[in-house]
Amino acid sequence: MVEVGKMNKLAISRMSDFGLLFDGHQLGEILMPKRYVSKSWKDGDEVEVFVYLDSEDRLTCTTEKPKAQVGQFVLLRCKDNTPIGAFMEWGLPKDLFVPFREQRVKMRQGESYLVYIYFDNASGRIVGSSKLDKYLSSSKTFYKNGQEVNLIAWQKSDLGFKFIINNERWGMVFHNEVFQALERGQKLKGYIKAVRPDGRIDLALQKPGYERVTQLTDVILDKLKSNDGFLPATAKTPPEQINAWFGVSKKTYKNAVGALYKKRQITIEEDGIRLTK
Repeated sequence: MVEVGKMNKLAISRMSDFGLLFDGHQLGEILMPKRYVSKSWKDGDEVEVFVYLDSEDRLTCTTEKPKAQVGQFVLLRCKDNTPIGAFMEWGLPKDLFVPFREQRVKMRQGESYLVYIYFDNASGRIVGSSKLDKYLSSSKTFYKNGQEVNLIAWQKSDLGFKFIINNERWGMVFHNEVFQALERGQKLKGYIKAVRPDGRIDLALQKPGYERVTQLTDVILDKLKSNDGFLPATAKTPPEQINAWFGVSKKTYKNAVGALYKKRQITIEEDGIRLTK
């Protein structure tokens, strides 16, 4: 089944005066304008294409990939805002339309907003919405502690940083567990720390437990070897510096250093740690 607003693998059916026609199955033939056509293609070849509607609302496909597809969240810049809605730059010649009714706050030209992309059955168009809660409350996916997930950073609150989990749920990383700079719309990996009885999810940005410490010891050893066997890291080194070097909290770093010291792979000196010979 071919989905509008997503990447699809389609077979070339025939050439036309305006480009190539692909077999769109239940949607009929879909045109790819000449500017996207490769001379090496031939009838019957399957090509991965993005299916969307052009400026005249005709089904079209392209080899270009937008910044996000239908069913995904993405941070986009507002190119223009009109009385009926905003137009967002999303990597295609036709801008993404966000109706005025779907704007959480009135969008301003030049500013960026996190939006959800969906296919509007009423208008038959691909549109966006910044009213994110509408699209993050119905998922019944079961998550288990320690599970790796894909995250999109949303906003800072009094408790911590709010994230979108796997394009379907809200989650929170508390302030005392954030050891890196975060930007709205940033995509990164994270881990399920706990699922509360009320369904709320606590997140971690680092692998929990001993597995993370074991992985970090190898990273520390590699960094020591590339720095002549010495690092100026002491008990007084700021957590921000530890995170800049290793991307972890100071507590996790200290646990890894302790493990290396017990194995006699390093010595701890007044001004840093040194690789044993």
